[in-house]
Amino acid sequence: MANYWFNVVTHQVEEGPQSDWTQLIGPYETREEAEKALEKVRERNEAWDAGEED
Repeated sequence: MANYWFNVVTHQVEEGPQSDWTQLIGPYETREEAEKALEKVRERNEAWDAGEED
């Protein structure tokens, strides 16, 4: 079973880790999940920031 990774430098999805781990977010089970990696990171950061305001 292949894992998918999102490369934060190239903004491309990789099937299996092909780049240095410092450039990757993942692993994800599907290509679609990996494609939405930055969106997930943004959502988590916003939730974290909102929690700090309390």
